[in-house]
Amino acid sequence: MTTTFRFETAPGEAITLAGGAGPAAPFLRVRGLTRRFGSFTALSGIDLDVARGEFVCFLGPSGCGKTTLLRAIAGLDRQDEGRIEIGGRDVSLAPPAERDFGIVFQSYALFPNLTVRDNIAYGLVNRRRPRAEIAARVTELLALVGLPEQGDKYPVQLSGGQQQRVALARALATSPGLLLLDEPLSALDARVRLHLREEIRALQRRLGVTTIMVTHDQEEALAMADRIVVMNHGVIEQTGAPEEIYRRPASPFVADFVGSMSFLEAVAADAGRVRVGKRQLRVEGNAELAPGAPVRLGLRPEEVRVRGVRAEDA
Repeated sequence: MTTTFRFETAPGEAITLAGGAGPAAPFLRVRGLTRRFGSFTALSGIDLDVARGEFVCFLGPSGCGKTTLLRAIAGLDRQDEGRIEIGGRDVSLAPPAERDFGIVFQSYALFPNLTVRDNIAYGLVNRRRPRAEIAARVTELLALVGLPEQGDKYPVQLSGGQQQRVALARALATSPGLLLLDEPLSALDARVRLHLREEIRALQRRLGVTTIMVTHDQEEALAMADRIVVMNHGVIEQTGAPEEIYRRPASPFVADFVGSMSFLEAVAADAGRVRVGKRQLRVEGNAELAPGAPVRLGLRPEEVRVRGVRAEDA
């Protein structure tokens, strides 16, 4: 049996593993969502609530189901089972055009034959909005994403970071209730990625739009999200705030995948204590184990404090 505990490494410092509670009033509600591709189950019984105005990251390794879940929410990939509600409306069988979302893809997906201004205006034109309204909205969005002078250029004339800003402005043009971001920063170099993730988070807070972002980058998720949904093999391993995910992983997978963690094999001693070699350590966990039962302790390197060691012996 392998159990993960709260391992106290220094006075007042410990690692606690526990699950997180979701928001009370969801803007997005997913229940029992399952998606199969032949004999392969990509998603299995997914339950998820996302509050209005929340920024949520789907985090996990390649093939864990995070993009499949995003596409199911968008209606781009129909689920085999389950229910999806957006803004209190059941959209489980609704086409993408009726789901009130904007989406940004990793590849930007800009129209190369249209100017920046026309790319941003695309959704508004399709909705037959008045020309004056479209022009005003596009000008507003160009300023919002920091490209006020780039409206007459074509995508090929822009850098990768600028193209991603245009894609973001296009997704926001129709004022959607839900913004979906499918690994929007993964194609950018490290410096641009860091800068743009700060811009996206600031913009999301300013607009208050409910946002879901898919990423495999744990640092990105920890820095940007209000809550993180950690996925593996088509199921949700844990949902919680970044601090909770990092400090209180609910499973060995989450502990190992998020951040750096060392593991120690131990055995249960008396109540609240485990034995590692000849030493006993106090732990906190939600499992009751019989003395002698094998356990696994997770230890973050930064939680360790070394005391009583002379400098020359260190």
